[in-house]
Amino acid sequence: MSQNNKLNIRPLSDRVIVRPALAEDVSKGGIIIPDTAKEKPMRGTIVAAGEGKKDEPTVVKIGDEVLYGKYAGTELTIDNEEYLIMRESDVFAIL
Repeated sequence: MSQNNKLNIRPLSDRVIVRPALAEDVSKGGIIIPDTAKEKPMRGTIVAAGEGKKDEPTVVKIGDEVLYGKYAGTELTIDNEEYLIMRESDVFAIL
């Protein structure tokens, strides 16, 4: 798979870069959630993907919205934006 032209980074092998969705500011009941109590999002958008392993090509592609594990990936900041880099196996589902 190719990388997004905006990023100057290309994941290797079966790794993907995900832009996490924004955390909820208001609960379903209408309560405003302070920054210290917000949960990490477990949903995001694929912005770059490696080519996969030798016998296993990458299934996800750029633009896919995905669900991933709560503690999956390594946080990184590129051009003042937060991203996660993780193995494709940390992705649970494509929405």
